[in-house]
Amino acid sequence: MSSLFPALAQGPGERVALRFGERSLTYARLAAAAGALAERVRGADRVAVWATPELETAVGAVGVLLAGLPLVPLNPKSGEKELGHILADSRPEIVLAAPGAELPADLRNLTRIDVDVHASGTLPEETAEDGDPALVVYTSGTTGPPKGAVLPRRAVASTLDALADAWQWTDADVLVHGLPLFHVHGLVLGVLGPLRRGGGVRHLGRFDTGGVARELASGATMLFGVPTMYHRIAETLPGDPELAKALAGARLLVSGSAALPVHDHERIAAATGRRVIERYGMTETLMNTSVRADGEARAGTVGVPLPGVTLRLVEEDGSEITAYDGESVGEIQVRGPNLFTEYLNRPDATAAAFTEDGFFRTGDMAVREPDGYVRIVGRKATDLIKSGGYKIGAGEIENALLEHPGVREAAVTGEPDPDLGERIVAWVVPADPQAPPALEELAEHVARRLAPHKRPRVLHHLDALPRNDMGKIMKRALTP
Repeated sequence: MSSLFPALAQGPGERVALRFGERSLTYARLAAAAGALAERVRGADRVAVWATPELETAVGAVGVLLAGLPLVPLNPKSGEKELGHILADSRPEIVLAAPGAELPADLRNLTRIDVDVHASGTLPEETAEDGDPALVVYTSGTTGPPKGAVLPRRAVASTLDALADAWQWTDADVLVHGLPLFHVHGLVLGVLGPLRRGGGVRHLGRFDTGGVARELASGATMLFGVPTMYHRIAETLPGDPELAKALAGARLLVSGSAALPVHDHERIAAATGRRVIERYGMTETLMNTSVRADGEARAGTVGVPLPGVTLRLVEEDGSEITAYDGESVGEIQVRGPNLFTEYLNRPDATAAAFTEDGFFRTGDMAVREPDGYVRIVGRKATDLIKSGGYKIGAGEIENALLEHPGVREAAVTGEPDPDLGERIVAWVVPADPQAPPALEELAEHVARRLAPHKRPRVLHHLDALPRNDMGKIMKRALTP
């Protein structure tokens, strides 16, 4: 049993722990406010938080974890059906919210506690065990109702400590980001991470490149973002020397939640001299791999397994792929202290998610480079295309398409083909809608960069790609 936040009890009390816009809390004030909240929620089974990007959400999360209770972060943009399912499944007794926040009708049957960031209480003695649940985070639910992944306290601690090792993350670091707080990226890595280290977090409330430049120029050392955010940065850099200067001075730029296109990697590196590093994780596993701060930030890869994580690639029959050849595609399976313990109320889904020897089946497809770096090529369900006897990952084709000057955004899927089994379909947002690139031009472009069998056979032009809150392309919504 160990504390998730040792800095609250022994860290420098006057150092700023949290800042959201103009509002901030020192470690001493955070300890007082979170301690007071922990006392108010004590005795509950589960506590939900209306996870708006505000100081109250962060204080609420810390208070619930100090009390040793499981926290259920609620997405304020959830539709009525999804929210109803999450509440019925997790059955929280209490909902935390910022004072004055208007909550949906479904939440009015719960005991509401408004988080008081000015309250004064004492830090409780932490009695929760490492295996006790810390969070119940709901998956995106692309194949049915969202499932509640139960993340134990050891998963949170082990992931954050492994990232501290990989990224040389210390109490001297100040993180800036504008990520939502209902997801593990924004909440666990982006808020609990700095607090576990004893450093600071500056949340932008809403992402904008001006805020990034301002915070990095005034003491922030790290930036977390998703590919859509880094794409906006890459688009803004040519006309914004202050942004380029601020990024050049950052210690670490990290992208996650989806693959960062190689084209954006290169544009940012050319303008700033800094390379974005990528990491790979999931709701159920927290973080599995990362490019290390002292390693090579190689575009298109997510680095090596983190300390404590065992990672393997397997064929469809379950046999392990041992070749590190950059070509052999297999499903990623992982084992380690970073894993969730169960899908809440879903023993069937939990059992199906794990192999007999305890590895979690991620459903992500990847190859291993000769030096062990992992390169993800897509999701097994939507991104693995079997064409002409080849197993092809959609991700590498998407990156190739994005290198074409006529392509602004790109997604790749497969569709049935009587000859090939599946044919490759490209969905492209043109850089110039008045002069969209033709199929033949893009097919030749891909064939030159990758291989002829990886060229698209069908092309659809779109005004925009459908994306979720984390910037991931929703491929199931791509229909002719």
